[in-house]
Amino acid sequence: TMAIAYRDAMINYYVNDVEGLATFYRQHFGFRETFRTPDHGPAIHIELRLGEFLLGLASIEAARAMHQLPLNPGLPRGEVALWTDDVDQAYAALTANGVNSISAPHNFLETPPLRAAWVEDPEGNPIQIVCHRQTN
Repeated sequence: TMAIAYRDAMINYYVNDVEGLATFYRQHFGFRETFRTPDHGPAIHIELRLGEFLLGLASIEAARAMHQLPLNPGLPRGEVALWTDDVDQAYAALTANGVNSISAPHNFLETPPLRAAWVEDPEGNPIQIVCHRQTN
């Protein structure tokens, strides 16, 4: 039998406001839009890239109608984690720009020594901001 090869993984969030969340991820984290459908009118799916990472924002309503997915989004079951050089600086900038905080910057793990904070997007999806901590 022939082996099946998978490639080019991405994460899709099922959301209520595709355009609003795309704007949020572009403005606050520097994602750039690489795909949208339909070309005209309200988007039902937008893809955003940051480095090699691809984040899809898909309309809950459209996914139910087009694909009969039994979507009932509840509590967050995932998050986007973004590495940066200075968690405290990033967290201060995000919260100063009105992004909601979930967890203030704090140290965790010793191997490797990490520092992280969490904010959330406008629909309550967690975003982890994380960096390696300097140990002297």
